[in-house]
Amino acid sequence: MQQLKLLLSQYQADIFGLPAQLYLSQAQVIKDKDVFNIILKIGFPLSKKVIDQLIAKISDHLYANNFEKAFEIQVETAIEPKKPQKGQKPFKGIKNIIAIASGKGGVGKSTTAANLAICLAQNGARVGLLDADIYGPSQPLIMGNFDNPITNDKKKIQPLQCHGVKMISVGNLIDQDSAIIWRGPMVSGALMQLLNDTDWGELDYLFVDLPPGTGDIQLTMAKNMPISGAVVVTTPQDLSMIDAKRAVAMFQKVDIHVLGIIENMSVYTCENCGHQAHIFGQMAAEKLTKQYHLSLLGRLPLDIHIRQDADNGIPTMATNLQSDLSLYYQKAAFKMAANLAKQPKAVAINMPGVKVEYTK
Repeated sequence: MQQLKLLLSQYQADIFGLPAQLYLSQAQVIKDKDVFNIILKIGFPLSKKVIDQLIAKISDHLYANNFEKAFEIQVETAIEPKKPQKGQKPFKGIKNIIAIASGKGGVGKSTTAANLAICLAQNGARVGLLDADIYGPSQPLIMGNFDNPITNDKKKIQPLQCHGVKMISVGNLIDQDSAIIWRGPMVSGALMQLLNDTDWGELDYLFVDLPPGTGDIQLTMAKNMPISGAVVVTTPQDLSMIDAKRAVAMFQKVDIHVLGIIENMSVYTCENCGHQAHIFGQMAAEKLTKQYHLSLLGRLPLDIHIRQDADNGIPTMATNLQSDLSLYYQKAAFKMAANLAKQPKAVAINMPGVKVEYTK
């Protein structure tokens, strides 16, 4: 038993940036007759492929260090509520609220938010998506659902089920061709009403698709909504990066942890000749992450299929899990969730846990 625990403590490989000591420190070792059962608790969802790879790597580590006893490794996903900004407590029933933001419009923030949400839902997490872009709601189109939601007996809005994600948007509450002519206080009130009057049930993650900029909605969110972390989406061009810096600075000023940067439309690959072109520039995200000491969650290509999937209401993560495009989103989603898992735990709240198990 002691030899096994020592060997586990010496394993060094991280998972999407989550250091080994963080998930191995909670490892349980139970001896059942002549077999050692090793139970690892990972604080974020992982695909079965990644879990199988993790089990194989740890097994190889034990064999390479002459551990000759029989053992089995079991991986559990144990998502915990993480500490929100100062002065806030976790929202009842929702473990973590993640803001997806951009300083500038048109960088693919909403499409990215939808694909990140679907990815985590596909891998066992309970996920919701709140479209907070009141003036330009995009999620009904991207998620392929313009239905009007119904209310339950408690006068709560029932969120729509889209690709395994619970979703609500002001675009589902008004006519598609109607103009939303509201002043700042009305918009902020509508956002909080969508959050508070929706019956989300129990969620591990609620993604909030924010409008671009650093105005009333962002400040209302920072003041009234418990945010566990934020992701800033940008393109490599200088105009976008200037506004992305403002978004990062805003989150840091209001004590919201920035989980990382996603660079969208990073590179274009010609379908005919394979030539790659950095249409909007390159290496800009590295400068931003270095300046603010942030994590680069991933680079997403400029690809017509991403646009087509969003316009068709079936985001890329819901079309083909094994495509190269889906893998880009998976890496970004897992790294984002791993960065969140490294954050301090929130104060204890009464909430049932979720457990996804893979055994090999």
